[in-house]
Amino acid sequence: MTHQRRDYAALRRELAGNPHTWLVTGVAGFIGSNLLETLLVLDQNVVGLDNFATGHRHNLEEVQAVVTAEQWARFSFIEGDIRQLDDCRKACDGVEYVLHEAALGSVPRSLEDPIATNASNIDGFLNMLVAARDAKVARFVYAASSSTYGDHPGLPKVEEKIGKPLSPYAVTKLVNELYAEVFARVYGFGSIGLRYFNIFGARQDPEGAYAAVVPKWTSAMIHNEPVFINGDGETSRDFCYIANAVQANLLAATAEHPDAVNQVYNVAVGDRTTLNQLFEAIRSTLAPRFPHLQGFEPVYRDFRAGDVRHSLADIGKARSLLTYEPSHRIRDGLVEAMDWYVNSLAGQDSY
Repeated sequence: MTHQRRDYAALRRELAGNPHTWLVTGVAGFIGSNLLETLLVLDQNVVGLDNFATGHRHNLEEVQAVVTAEQWARFSFIEGDIRQLDDCRKACDGVEYVLHEAALGSVPRSLEDPIATNASNIDGFLNMLVAARDAKVARFVYAASSSTYGDHPGLPKVEEKIGKPLSPYAVTKLVNELYAEVFARVYGFGSIGLRYFNIFGARQDPEGAYAAVVPKWTSAMIHNEPVFINGDGETSRDFCYIANAVQANLLAATAEHPDAVNQVYNVAVGDRTTLNQLFEAIRSTLAPRFPHLQGFEPVYRDFRAGDVRHSLADIGKARSLLTYEPSHRIRDGLVEAMDWYVNSLAGQDSY
């Protein structure tokens, strides 16, 4: 089998019989906890780092509940902060693959507090790069962002063509890519950046001002609360289910083809969904369980500062160099995640 042809199913089989040691930063977060779950199911050894700024202990407890006791014993947790170099060094010790998810997400949060966003997303990122380089890890995979495309009007988005950033958050994610590129050039340190496009799925936080749209709207619909759409609802995004993001991380970490390394890749589905379409997809998926949603309508309000109007990914590069192939489109992901949303969000207020 050539390196280029190893697909995700083959990689999973290979890993299941061959444990490695992985570090997942932001392990108590949405994406981090899903990475942890998949790695433990594959009998991998995992070190997790989190300071619980945006992650939750209950995410780790949920993972523990779905893996075996033997698999859970392969996980060691460090409560620490990527803004502290010593914590990064401790976490990287003896690690083969780093999956760096820890960051302060959210465009609106970065507009309100650019200093905090910079501290986690640039200072913290640089700490992790240095610690991973010094620990001689085999591969550093990091969460990049589709926000890096900024004001570039082209659709679909291709990795080589970006515009000017539209928010402090987007600046930090662009700087991550620049640092990774420089570390490859001057230190020979291999990394891969994954430009996530609107990832959604189980364990994504529905609470707070900076909650992502899918869990926030799902929670509101379950509880018969207003769903607000910023603008006319024709803003579009490439919504990507969490299983696709997990796949991309594992393929990137283990990619053996030399052309695959020191690159950034779009992680998405290649589908464009408007907010109006998303609203209807969530409503129709929930409606059989919640009769009050039969005639449920959204509330429209002003456009939000810093938001990109349209986003759609070209995933050809990830397909070609990483053998990435999305397993879930948006409706598949909503259906698969719906039990979790209902069980976690309905609480005592089920209708």
